[in-house]
Amino acid sequence: MRFRLTPRETSFYDMFAASADNIVTGSKLLMELLGAEPPARAEIAERMRAAEHAGDDATHAIFHQLNSSFITPFDREDIYSLASSLDDIMDFMEEAVDLVVLYNIEELPKGVEQQIEVLARAAELTAEAMPHLRTMDNLTEYWIEVNRLENQADQIHRKLLAQLFNGKYDAIEVLKLKQIVDVLEEAADAFEHVANTVETIAVKES
Repeated sequence: MRFRLTPRETSFYDMFAASADNIVTGSKLLMELLGAEPPARAEIAERMRAAEHAGDDATHAIFHQLNSSFITPFDREDIYSLASSLDDIMDFMEEAVDLVVLYNIEELPKGVEQQIEVLARAAELTAEAMPHLRTMDNLTEYWIEVNRLENQADQIHRKLLAQLFNGKYDAIEVLKLKQIVDVLEEAADAFEHVANTVETIAVKES
């Protein structure tokens, strides 16, 4: 790691860890949604909305700290990118849950559970990785695994699209379900953006 002669604002590390922990909460709510009957989903959506608001608060706190700090632990643009990508993940997960409720989806297509399992695993890895930003140690396996998970998510997404267009669903239902699986795919992409940003930071700090 590069040696520094100036002190650094270290509260960013705690804020990134809190943001990632909140994403784990969101991923658990997604898993809960899978096993819930339609009448119970509105309450899950409310808790997801609260988690998304908590994520927004965490992101705003990072931006405020960034704007008020003279010395930062790593490049300002990387701090902004990391915070924004973490926020995107939460936004996409909340959107997916909200769409399931708004569209009154009776049954999600087979394969959505695999999408959500990938997101849950990526959330766990991201939460585990954030504390390592302090030392930049033991991060290589994290971004490699998240990139692998994103590739897996791409394959699941393509299979889901093929399933949606196989004639089983009517046109309106296809549009609704496609929007949901597309948003879940965007969440997987956002996890990859976080991992890529962490890799960029680690390379710069090495």
